[in-house]
Amino acid sequence: MEFGRLITAMVTPFDNQGNIDWEQTARLMDYLIEEQKSDSLVVSGTTGESPTLTDEEKLKLFEFSVKHAAGRCKIIAGTGSNETAHSVNLTREAEKLGVDAALLVVPYYNRPSQEGIYRHFEAIANVTKLPIIVYNVPSRTVVSMSAETTLRLAQIPNIVATKECAPLEQVAHIVYNAPEGFRVYSGDDSAALPAMSVGGYGIISVASHLVGVKMKQMIQVFQEGHVQEAAKMHQELLPMFKGLFECPNPVAVKYALNEIGYAVGTVRLPLVPPTEEEGERIRKLLK
Repeated sequence: MEFGRLITAMVTPFDNQGNIDWEQTARLMDYLIEEQKSDSLVVSGTTGESPTLTDEEKLKLFEFSVKHAAGRCKIIAGTGSNETAHSVNLTREAEKLGVDAALLVVPYYNRPSQEGIYRHFEAIANVTKLPIIVYNVPSRTVVSMSAETTLRLAQIPNIVATKECAPLEQVAHIVYNAPEGFRVYSGDDSAALPAMSVGGYGIISVASHLVGVKMKQMIQVFQEGHVQEAAKMHQELLPMFKGLFECPNPVAVKYALNEIGYAVGTVRLPLVPPTEEEGERIRKLLK
């Protein structure tokens, strides 16, 4: 299955009561697919505020997104959690709703060993035919999945990719040793081009909500071998990549989308909207 090189980790639009706003979800999806040229969308990932969405909301989001995308892009369901049985269940249900793949985060808070991480993903992979992208994000999970564990998981036929927020050395090691066809995506916008320079395939992005077209151009220019031109584009985009993470994600990107006319609402507690100063900095970024 081909997910493309630019995947957007989509925010979840909320209305004034803090419920999912389905009209704005449809509008946001159209914008990301048609205008920002996302190849695939991750629905209910961390950027979609998965920790504060109920399972019922997640499943409705998966169903709605599959129907609304109508084949225009792939829908990747964020079904990972820190409880294996829960992740198994949610992945099974997501598969029934017709999603194209599942994104599964390394279990957070309970600090499993590398063997525990391996068995967690193995157990989920065993109950689904969906392609699975595993997600290593040590800043949020405390535990980092080692390159060796990732390479063991890459031997499981339906574990097809990893989203890596690990040092470039680890990205390079995985790329070099993985089976043919196993894809490594950067999970950090500012590391997208560096990761591709050591063999990464693409990016699962937050900034693509705002600069998807430019990111796609940067990737294409790099693919065509114009390395210096790609590097220049990367440097121009860097303030946006960095600026969107000055607040806990997705606080800044939601604020920015509201500013440009996409009414995605605010974030759910325990996240809070940006301060006056933070809001001012985000508005400057948009200029």
